[in-house]
Amino acid sequence: MSTTIPPRLAYAHHADEVAELLWSAISAADEYAATELVLRLLDEGTEPESVLLDVIARVQGKVGDEWAANRISVAQEHAATAINERAVAVVSVHPAARTTATRGRITVACVEGEWHGLPARLLSEVLKLRGWRVDYLGAQVPTPHLISHLHNTRADAVALSSSIATRLPTAHAAITACQAIGVPVLVGGSAFGPSGCYAKLLGADAWAPDARAAADRLARGRLPQPEPNHQQFDDLPHLADQEYTLVARNAASLVRSVFAALEDAFPAMRSYSELQRERTAEDLAHIVNFLATALYLDDEGLFVRFITWTAQILEARGVPARSLPPALNLLARELKDFPRTTRILQAGTHTLTTAPFTAAGNTA
Repeated sequence: MSTTIPPRLAYAHHADEVAELLWSAISAADEYAATELVLRLLDEGTEPESVLLDVIARVQGKVGDEWAANRISVAQEHAATAINERAVAVVSVHPAARTTATRGRITVACVEGEWHGLPARLLSEVLKLRGWRVDYLGAQVPTPHLISHLHNTRADAVALSSSIATRLPTAHAAITACQAIGVPVLVGGSAFGPSGCYAKLLGADAWAPDARAAADRLARGRLPQPEPNHQQFDDLPHLADQEYTLVARNAASLVRSVFAALEDAFPAMRSYSELQRERTAEDLAHIVNFLATALYLDDEGLFVRFITWTAQILEARGVPARSLPPALNLLARELKDFPRTTRILQAGTHTLTTAPFTAAGNTA
């Protein structure tokens, strides 16, 4: 299947229509049409930064929304992302994107365990367009390797990206390690919460909601130098109660215990297929991981947002949201001696039992 591209795109007046054209090409898995569209935009004089952020990034957001609404599969989501990455590469090598580094040096990386590399890649390309020398390290960068790179390159700053909140404890370690060698850290990505609330909590030197805002922040001047002798524990003194450590360390056994008891607590599970049972175990693992992260941050709001999103995802896939409270109740029983954990689980259960849920992507 191919996508027809008009002879002239007139991007400046029809940005929405151009994004829809790219979405049509990507949803049809038509890499050639997608890259031809991007090349046409650049050849007609559209600013490379606009192509990256107003077209490609916008379409990537739609890819995530379509997956959440169960209108595309995981495989289709991965294929669409791969084509978008190809489109970014096309922008990066186009003559219109060739710039000379006139500013400083920035290292851009995803935190360890974070495989969503496209947001960081978009930031890298925007920074290059703005005149920075950029070292893009890609997805899933172990902190020791990041620190070694910084020792060798003497970057002016590090930009760390993370999309999944369960990576925040690792992000915190990376932030602290970078600052310990005198390199300030700017963070971004949905993992850092609404308005970047977790960025400040974890001691980051700056936060930006998107690539354009990050580039603007760096253009305004150097990030503040990190405080010497800063320790992770200084940011989160509540970790002294060991609840996070104990839940994170025993996550696998908690999942096994809850899974074994869930059939009695939610009888509909008895008719599940083997695949459905595997998916249930995966969902339980995610619940425990987000619970641990909420404990790390001491923020029940993180868990409530996750459990609300999970309910919507399940509804979109034909699984009732009422399957979740029994699992949370079983977890609460296993962890009844942990006061912060109990509070967080109660908040999640309250949300599930008082709020109506519709499938993700629906507005009804």
